[in-house]
Amino acid sequence: MNKENWTTENIPDQKGKIIIVTGATSGLGKQASKILSGKNATVVMGVRNLEKAEAVKKEFISSNPTVLIDILKLDLGNLASIKEFAKTFLSKYERLDVLINNAGIMMCPYSKTSDGFEIQMGTNHFGPFALTGLLMPILRETQGARIVSTSSLAHLGGNINFNDIHWEARKYKTNKAYSDSKIANLYFTYEMARRNKNISGFPTVVTAHPGWTKTDLLKHSFMLNTLNPIFGQTPEMGTLPTLRAATDPSVKSGDFLGPDKMWGMRGHPVLVTSNPLSKDEEMAKTLWKVSEELTNVRY
Repeated sequence: MNKENWTTENIPDQKGKIIIVTGATSGLGKQASKILSGKNATVVMGVRNLEKAEAVKKEFISSNPTVLIDILKLDLGNLASIKEFAKTFLSKYERLDVLINNAGIMMCPYSKTSDGFEIQMGTNHFGPFALTGLLMPILRETQGARIVSTSSLAHLGGNINFNDIHWEARKYKTNKAYSDSKIANLYFTYEMARRNKNISGFPTVVTAHPGWTKTDLLKHSFMLNTLNPIFGQTPEMGTLPTLRAATDPSVKSGDFLGPDKMWGMRGHPVLVTSNPLSKDEEMAKTLWKVSEELTNVRY
């Protein structure tokens, strides 16, 4: 992978490609949708708020009338919604070139998803795990398909307690729960890459992280929200690792991309290294098994 300052100018024409972006109405997801639709991809926005998505679509079209945007309802905290999204997508499209699992929540108060999962692990990991599994047949049928997961520098503090994954026995620590969900994103990618490394034509599976980016994801943390204007880079920069993961021909399965400066907090996207615990194969296998059991989605 080249070490030049990679920008959106490096993205090849995406004409004919179908790309799903989850959480596409704000922050990184909105920016990724804007750029990829501007590169002639058909972007399918997987969103909870249809009204907000329609406003974003109008905004894109007003600046670029040729963009192709589709909007489908998706709540990653609800397995029934995920199944309905996959069913609708499969009825409308015959290919899926890139699945960008971008949507996520961060450091929110304790609650559970409609399926009884701790809210952050449920939305940030179990939801994307189920969605990816349900879309795997069409991904495998599409030559050169990719799956991009969005992790975070917060994975450095992750260490999943499989005896209490829903935080029912421990005092809830929202920042720790978030970190656990972000190391889960890496386990997911690494384990999928390992399981399918000898399968010819299997989708390329990659993880990216945005460094410290100014988005409303930090709204639940007073301290981080206060420091946001000082340390945070723009969504335009923060989205670059995801865009590179989704489009750079040199990307390989199991790669992890993030910013190259200030300890990974900002800069242009390059190959980066996750922490040693994220590479623990037994942890990854355990999470995979638990994820299949809890979501009832098997690969």
